[in-house]
Order: sequence, then structure tokens, then C-alpha cells
Amino acid sequence: MLETPTAFDPVTYAEAAAALLGLNLDPMWIAPVTANLRVLAAAAELVEAFPLGDEADAAPRFEA
Repeated sequence: MLETPTAFDPVTYAEAAAALLGLNLDPMWIAPVTANLRVLAAAAELVEAFPLGDEADAAPRFEA
């Protein structure tokens, strides 16, 4: 059964990610961290919304 995705909650995400990484996230930093997560989520939505046809190839891998 398909689940309906929930809206992105940057506060919940930041707290959960910090706990998983074993980081103590100072409450003073919640606002700046979540502001950055909101910007990144908006950028990800733009990338995700860009249509790609089935004929699009993956970019080649370059190594220096």
C-alpha cells in the first residue's frame, strides 16, 4: 500500500538526525539549522520537479 508523504518538518528532522549522529544540538542552534534545512528542501523540490525523459543518460564518472 502506498503511503502519502508527510510534509517536511525541519525541526523534527534536525532533532532526529542529531540523535542518530550522537550530537548534542544546542537549542540556540535549532533556528539556524532548520532555516538551512528549509532552503535545502526548497532546492531539492526544484531539482525533483525538473522533468527528465526516459532517454536521459546518467552523467559519466570522472576521476582526477
